[in-house]
Amino acid sequence: MAETENSRFPIYAVIATVAFKLLFLLTHYIQEDAFITWRVAQNLLDYGVIGFNGDAKISASTTHFYVFVSYLFNLVFGKENFIEPLLIFNSILFTIGTLLLSHLVLKNPWHKAVFIFLIGILPPAIKISILGMEYGILFFLEMSLLYYGFHKGKKWMLTLLPVLIMFTRIDTVIFLGIVFLVDLCWNRKIRWNYIFGGILGVLSTVAFNWFYFGELVNNTITAKKLLYSENFTIQQHIGYFFKSFGNFWGMLKVPGDFNPMTVVILIFELLCFIYLIRQREKRNYFLWMIFIFGWVKQIIFISQKSLFDWYYWVPQLLLFVPILIFVLEQKEKRNLWLSLLVVFYIFPMLVFQTVHCIATGNGEWNYRRTIGTFLNQYEKDKNQWILLEPAGYVPYFSGLKTIDEVGLVDKQIQSEIKKDKVNYWINTVKTRKPKYLLSYQNLYDGNNTNSEYYKTHYKLLKEFRVKDHLRSDNKILEKIYNLKPSGTDYNLYIRVD
Repeated sequence: MAETENSRFPIYAVIATVAFKLLFLLTHYIQEDAFITWRVAQNLLDYGVIGFNGDAKISASTTHFYVFVSYLFNLVFGKENFIEPLLIFNSILFTIGTLLLSHLVLKNPWHKAVFIFLIGILPPAIKISILGMEYGILFFLEMSLLYYGFHKGKKWMLTLLPVLIMFTRIDTVIFLGIVFLVDLCWNRKIRWNYIFGGILGVLSTVAFNWFYFGELVNNTITAKKLLYSENFTIQQHIGYFFKSFGNFWGMLKVPGDFNPMTVVILIFELLCFIYLIRQREKRNYFLWMIFIFGWVKQIIFISQKSLFDWYYWVPQLLLFVPILIFVLEQKEKRNLWLSLLVVFYIFPMLVFQTVHCIATGNGEWNYRRTIGTFLNQYEKDKNQWILLEPAGYVPYFSGLKTIDEVGLVDKQIQSEIKKDKVNYWINTVKTRKPKYLLSYQNLYDGNNTNSEYYKTHYKLLKEFRVKDHLRSDNKILEKIYNLKPSGTDYNLYIRVD
């Protein structure tokens, strides 16, 4: 009876961890890009087209599978009520993923339970759970592949899951490739079901892109590469790598290029990993998979100057796994080790993430969202266009057709970038004549032809300022808002001719 009760501890830990993270929903911290995906899902619901602006097809979201999941939640719960159920769903799936991971690397039910809770309250885990991105589903699918496909030997899982994983994010080819190589080196044989699943995943994703959108890869990849690509020397590449390393390899961002906390944790991760694999346990098979993947994924994305931190959430967590195993399996003074880890790292990181969620949630939900709600009330004709950046909150809550600076949701601007990268913004304004412009800058500044054009054809409709949203009746919240002001000042212009 006692053994049965102990075996349930990991399940209890899943429930407790999900319940604990529900508190973070109160911060309303939702990632900008989530609203791009959700608008695509609603576009599919309204027009029967995967797109952003009516009946124009465009892969504006980085994920196909999550678009369909979001579509189902919109269909079941309605456009006004789907967000919270979807965020809870993401959190549950992610936490089940940590349960599966604990089964792969730990034996003791108590250890599994503590592992699930501690890894679940680290900053990347909180962000995966509540920010509305596709990574909760993705983590669940990846851990399901390792547990059911490679641990339990379910051949049909080896075929099905790579397809779903690739359809969620195309860059998961890195994860699938690392898993294949480690499995091949470890077992000295090829799992043909997995090979078939991987090939099917690549072909189905590429075929869907080609036959539906007329492109091989998502438009989001093409647009970012077009706008952000620069010609760097080798020395500049190396310098940029180390500049990004300090803030993207680890879980804590600090001002400046050097982050001592990241270096310390990286060294500790390596030492714990080396210590564990020297024990020659069966779990080493999976430790090699997740650790090599963590390193390779981070190195590739940092070297490619990918400055969006969600790319690094899953690797950050997986690289931290050896530390948790090392501490939990200490034979002597385990409670001391665990206490030190919690007091000096996990709890401070939890506090940091809580403050970050509250402040950023205020900047996004209480500030940037209000720009969209203002436009929604002001402009009743939803066929009018707005030029802005980014394309999440404001387009979603305004309902207006959108041109974004990067070209994620509107391909036409990409042709202007190709023709004249320096002046593509003003050229787009002159060519497309959008009714609204939302800019970080005062477009009337400067004594040149561009400013004169804006003065002639657009008038300032409203100024939106971050400082106007830093007040709260709750003094603690107000201090947090002012401690870390989040957001950008905007000027909204309307066309007058």
